[in-house]
Amino acid sequence: MPLQRLRDLLERQQVAVYFGAVIIAGVLAWQVPASSALAPAIDPLLGFMLFVTFLQVPLTELRQALANVRFLGALLVSNFIAIPLLIACLLPWLPGAPLARIGVLLVLLTPCIDYVVTFAHLGRADARPLLASTPILLGAQMLLLPVYLGAFLGEEAAGLVHWGPFIHAFIWLIAVPLGLAAAFQTGAVRSRAVQGAVKLLGLLPVPATALVLFVVVAAVAPQLGLAVDEVRAVAPVYVAFAVLAPAIGWGVGRLWRLPAEQARAVSFSAATRNSLVVLPLGLAIPGAVPLLPAVIVAQTLVELVSELIYIRLLPRLGRPRRMVGARD
Repeated sequence: MPLQRLRDLLERQQVAVYFGAVIIAGVLAWQVPASSALAPAIDPLLGFMLFVTFLQVPLTELRQALANVRFLGALLVSNFIAIPLLIACLLPWLPGAPLARIGVLLVLLTPCIDYVVTFAHLGRADARPLLASTPILLGAQMLLLPVYLGAFLGEEAAGLVHWGPFIHAFIWLIAVPLGLAAAFQTGAVRSRAVQGAVKLLGLLPVPATALVLFVVVAAVAPQLGLAVDEVRAVAPVYVAFAVLAPAIGWGVGRLWRLPAEQARAVSFSAATRNSLVVLPLGLAIPGAVPLLPAVIVAQTLVELVSELIYIRLLPRLGRPRRMVGARD
């Protein structure tokens, strides 16, 4: 099968691949609780996943994303002003345990930079500027997350959250993957061998994301039962966020007078969180296991179900009234 056809097949079947990975990982964790030993593999797999994701963003498109001021402005305002305000409103309903509160804030304050592109595309959003903006989103959240944690938690965060893991994440999840992607793209212009390697690597974003999902769920699912009370306490907050966040993202996009397809992309970004990337940050906090990773992965499970609803409902936003009732 030609590479392009295989890549198209993988992209069409992404959702099934992701859910399949989660289900298989859940069964494995149920049958083999020792699957929690997979946790050390999360960081290197994340770095590789982000490398092949960034490799799909040509450097010219990254420059164009920076030049699209309205879209980038709406994306940043939605994720780093509007969503934190929503979280501030949800704060009274968070559990009292500091670790549980930190887990919820870690995941809800960080916008997704990987499979959100898939769901945005399926939801008839303009996923191209969203994909091109992923390095910007990741860099912004790594810089702002400690600031927001301090603002929301005060002294609670000061004793538990340290800058070391954030600097480590910035180096290995932004600088190194992005630098490698830029080097491969530059080399592909001069070398056929590198160009062939880039084409082969272009097949891997979907399998790499599925593998990360598999390892994360397999490693953390055995701990869900050990933190069942906290998971039950945070689930309603995650559901409320899943309902309100896409509406906020859509509202910001329209306020910035974006085309409907781009406003939908902002909506998907506002609603989809970065649990895969922040999980290693959570695991670095002293005494995190089992409570904190369980709280983070619980959000992933709620979110994946929510995405299936978004891809059905969000395409209706911004369509002419006569088309809303028409068959697709």
